[in-house]
Amino acid sequence: MYEGQFPHKRYKITLDFLKKHVSTSENILDLGVENPFSTIMKSEGFNVENTQGEDLDIDTSTITNSEADVITAFEIFEHLLSPFTVLQSIKTNKIVMSVPLKLWFASAYRSKTDKWDRHYHEFEDWQFDWLLEKAGWKIIDRKKWTNPTKKIGIRPILRWFTPRYYIVYAERI
Repeated sequence: MYEGQFPHKRYKITLDFLKKHVSTSENILDLGVENPFSTIMKSEGFNVENTQGEDLDIDTSTITNSEADVITAFEIFEHLLSPFTVLQSIKTNKIVMSVPLKLWFASAYRSKTDKWDRHYHEFEDWQFDWLLEKAGWKIIDRKKWTNPTKKIGIRPILRWFTPRYYIVYAERI
């Protein structure tokens, strides 16, 4: 059904996971500016509002003032210095969030041209679970998947077997 429709494998997996846990009748606040995946969510019937590019480490007012039923954050927390503060500021009882996992054979991602496109955190799954639990969330469902590339070399081969992404659905305790 999805073959060829999405530019990234993670979009298909993320959308399937989202549909499993969130109804299109629920309002979503998606952390991060509008992006290709928030456009996909809207095209699939979800009512999505995005944050406006504010530095969520400093300003969580959009989150605390939100009346959304669900908060989503897809590949956002690795860019924050203090994701715990953001998680605590969420008032809704449902979240769906994904992060890239730490790869033992590669350094954390850091763009050479974009000062915002860098990873302060790359989590192991247990670290992200612990962060969520400490911030008052109970994980209901989780999924990991690989992100293989079509390049040649040891690292590309390892990407076929090593999970790169981790997504969770959690509810407020």
